[in-house]
Order: sequence, then structure tokens, then C-alpha cells
Amino acid sequence: MTRISIDTPCYFITSVTHDRMPIFRTDKLKEIVCNALNEARKSADLLYFAYAIMPDHFHIITDGKRSPSDTVRYLNGVTAKRILDYLKEKEFTSSLLKLRESVKERGYKHSVWEHHSDKFLLTSEDMFMQKVNYIHNNPVKDGLVEHSEDYPYSSARIWNRRPFENEPLEMDLNQIEWRRS
Repeated sequence: MTRISIDTPCYFITSVTHDRMPIFRTDKLKEIVCNALNEARKSADLLYFAYAIMPDHFHIITDGKRSPSDTVRYLNGVTAKRILDYLKEKEFTSSLLKLRESVKERGYKHSVWEHHSDKFLLTSEDMFMQKVNYIHNNPVKDGLVEHSEDYPYSSARIWNRRPFENEPLEMDLNQIEWRRS
């Protein structure tokens, strides 16, 4: 169980795509990100509490068992690998060219994410809930949907106890030990 406190913080992480390229405009790429996040969750033993996949970034709240940099390394590493594999497999050459960076001595590499993801420690339930609400309101604020629950790549439905039968990303809300019940 996770009890949100100064001693056991959670992390609010925002990862932004390279040059804010709207990579995740299609449901297929959002699904790839969700599948990769599920994969990262299992391999790194992470808990997820809230998320939203936006066209050029994602927000996620996760537990604090690992260091923030280690957590980001898992999240961004697995998602970048799966995204690039898909783009290469489908021969989306123009998308790959946009993600290409020059690297001394090695030629080229592709960069999906900006190098410094935002990491914010959540040390109280009030801070935690502020970020959950921010995440769930993000698709509404950006004009993608009118109501947060209508956005399929967000945990808003799960928090409102109306999940889809096949949610794209599992949440671990039952692993939170609330102080004020």
C-alpha cells in the first residue's frame, strides 16, 4: 500500500515529445504508449495512479519506490523504443526524419522525448489530488473533449468508478492508503 507523505512521496511526471511534435494524434500511437507504459510498470514494478496521453506529451502519477530519474528512465525508455519500432515497421520515414538527431561519431539517432522530463514530488494527499484533477482536466482544457470522462486515454473514468471494460492503462487506486477516509 502507498501512503502519500513526505517520507513516501509519489511522482507527478510529464514527458514532452521532442520539439513538442504531436506524435500521439492517432489512437494507434496512444495505444502503443499505453501498452509500453504497462510493460514498464511490470518490468520496473511501478504503481500507476493517474494519467493522460496528450498529442505531444503525457502526464502520469506513479509511486515513489524508485528514484524519480530511474522511474522516468523506465517510462521514457520503453515508450520510445515501442514508438520507434512501430514507425520503422510501418516505414513512416517522414516521422522518423523529424525525430532524427545528429550524434557525433555514431551518425544519427532518433529522439522521441525531450531530455528533461518534469518530475514533481507529491508529499500530501492535497497535492496528489490537485495533480490528479489537473491531469484529468488536461484533455478538456486542450479542447480534445468536452468532459474528462470522454477522453479514452486518461484515468478519469477509473477515478469516477466508470471504467471501460478494456481500459488502455491499468491503475492501482486500490493500492493507495488514504489518511482521510
